[in-house]
Amino acid sequence: MSLKDRILVIKLGALGDFMQAAGPFGAIRQHHSTSEITLLTTIPYRDFALKSPWFNEIKIDPRPGLLEIKGWLEIKKWLAENNFSRVYDLQTSDRTSFYFNLMRLSKRKLNKLEWSGIARGCSHPHKNINRDLMHTIERQREQLLFAGINKPYKADFSWIKVSTSKFNLEKKFIIIAPSGSMHRKEKRWPRENFQKIINHIGQNKIQTVLIGSLEEKMMLNDLAMNTSNCISLAGQTNLLDLYCLFNKSLMAIGNDSGPMHIAALSGCKTIVIFSNASDPALCGQRGRDVTIVRKNNLLDITSNEIIELLEF
Repeated sequence: MSLKDRILVIKLGALGDFMQAAGPFGAIRQHHSTSEITLLTTIPYRDFALKSPWFNEIKIDPRPGLLEIKGWLEIKKWLAENNFSRVYDLQTSDRTSFYFNLMRLSKRKLNKLEWSGIARGCSHPHKNINRDLMHTIERQREQLLFAGINKPYKADFSWIKVSTSKFNLEKKFIIIAPSGSMHRKEKRWPRENFQKIINHIGQNKIQTVLIGSLEEKMMLNDLAMNTSNCISLAGQTNLLDLYCLFNKSLMAIGNDSGPMHIAALSGCKTIVIFSNASDPALCGQRGRDVTIVRKNNLLDITSNEIIELLEF
């Protein structure tokens, strides 16, 4: 490829999947060290991606609906104008595979477009019929192998340099993430169980830090008010903040959610609570010290089971 080659990487979300794509992001940058790399993503990941060393440009996908013809034409125009020589579709969805067809229609010479993904007719397909039975990390690693990226790699977050002093936390603290997808109640451990853990941590003279979205502020504030030495940072943290907070914490405890992927990747001791609503073999958190506690029904996991895993 020439020095002026333009590379497109597609990763739209969700948070856990985006964070677990950090290794592939770095590998693509290393493989195309002199090329201009653009990330097509969504708004929640823009600022994080802009700060990273992986991309030259960030493009927000407007994600038009099925009948939003104007939106689709705008995407087609943008893809044509940028004339990407290779695309790494790490989202591998029906939507992003359709982008392949939009790009192919925009190319005067069809053989110029290189595409790594699962789109029918693409140049570098991930041909493993069992790809959906693989963990996200292994699946993306194999996809890159099919695309010619065969050097070993691992996720590198050493570039993140963010001060957490603005939160005025104590030297020793434990992070709890009691949140989760609002429409996936089967993945949300009862708040009273988290309250018991928070109380136990407080009894051991260690600060508890609660993290979550602005929409969860009331719930987190209620948990914090019922215990001494507990603070809620609901709605106050971005992805860079979260990484640094987890990296400095004694441990992190939470439901199977996006922030817990950041916790695991930061290297801190991570305890994640799973039900049968998701399979950790396919999408579980990966890191240096990760413990998965899983039962078919979250209600069968007691607070004492989690407390026994705590290390101060």
